Amino acid sequence: MAVAVQFSCFKKKKGAYLVVFMLVYLWGSLISLSCAARLSVSRQKLEVEKHLKRVNKPPIKSIESVDGDIIDCIHISQQPAFDHPFLKDHKIQMRPSYHPEGLYDEEKMSTRSKESTNPITQLWHMNGRCPEDTIPVRRTKKDDVLRASSVKKYGKKKPKGIAKPRSTDPDLTNESGHQHAIAYVEGDRYYGAKATINVWEPKVQQSNEFSLSQLWILGGSFGQDLNSIEAGWQVSPDLYGDNNTRLFTYWTSDAYQATGCYNLLCSGFIQVSSAIAMGASISPVSALRNSQYDISILIWKDPKEGHWWMQFGNDYVLGYWPSFLFSYLAESASMIEWGGEVVNSHPDGKHTATQMGSGRFPEEGFGKSSYFRNIQVVDSSNNLKSPKDLGTFTEQSNCYDVQTGSNEDWGHHFYYGGPGRNPNCQ
Repeated sequence: MAVAVQFSCFKKKKGAYLVVFMLVYLWGSLISLSCAARLSVSRQKLEVEKHLKRVNKPPIKSIESVDGDIIDCIHISQQPAFDHPFLKDHKIQMRPSYHPEGLYDEEKMSTRSKESTNPITQLWHMNGRCPEDTIPVRRTKKDDVLRASSVKKYGKKKPKGIAKPRSTDPDLTNESGHQHAIAYVEGDRYYGAKATINVWEPKVQQSNEFSLSQLWILGGSFGQDLNSIEAGWQVSPDLYGDNNTRLFTYWTSDAYQATGCYNLLCSGFIQVSSAIAMGASISPVSALRNSQYDISILIWKDPKEGHWWMQFGNDYVLGYWPSFLFSYLAESASMIEWGGEVVNSHPDGKHTATQMGSGRFPEEGFGKSSYFRNIQVVDSSNNLKSPKDLGTFTEQSNCYDVQTGSNEDWGHHFYYGGPGRNPNCQ
């Protein structure tokens, strides 16, 4: 009808035919765009649903956490790891063949009276526990996946986010927007690492940024062949949808390009513990000039089976990364790093105000600054030892810094972190 009206106008007004043609063309284009948009949304919805069905295994029991998480108790044999083609016939190793010697030496050490002895737990424990022969898995929700730029990128770190201490080119270390304050060792063969890490809840300025504190077990060069096993705590609004401090792990065998993921969001890590959920909130956390809380993490290579095991605290052996996942780490690590990392997306063209650690600089010390204490490495004889020639590295010490020390109570340790944007960090 509109077309007929416009054609009658054509007889009276010069050039009206062209107007009609353009209207019809634009109308058709809008319909095409609308259809394409609907198809794209429909395709994305289907993709997300397929992904959720793949990662969320049928639970034996589900527990709703006070922070809104749902923890599914999955039978140990149904966990995401076994989606990996190489793990179809894998026999689960329920415990490591060997623990590193010296694991419990820390218990014999004298402790400072000002240290907190309060245990750290996970929020979901308030409403229940998973039964034996199951593992707790944080359920992935539709919103979790939709926050990622694509289904493929959900649960993955961006490439080039690793600290490269030997680099003297500031542009090279900052090209990804990742910034670090770390201590590290290199130049030997390492078979694991341990540290006790102070837990905080740093403020993250932008949802696409994160703040974490972790240890890295590294093998290979810092090119596309990098192998990495990582564990610690993080605040990541994009990944989890909130600002809670959460226990996490990560692995990659190709510098974050195609392999690996956070927690249990892809096949790889085999969990054996029914007590601790990867990606679940840690509680309580440290407060300024108040009680301090820390977690102990140990990662080591089983000398018999060759798998890389992870232990949380003194009581929870969580599981292992099978050695076949890696190239260089199938043998040993060539570098260990401990420390903090943030994403600086330069909001408003300025340095981010995302905090690292407690958000305070290391010189402020105990009760204010975040720390790593009792840092150790595992040697070729499966012994825990103090690291030799501990180096430090940060891209911008006026934004985030690190200071090492050593004493009888804390062994090798360091304070680290900072507020990000401040008068000396723009």
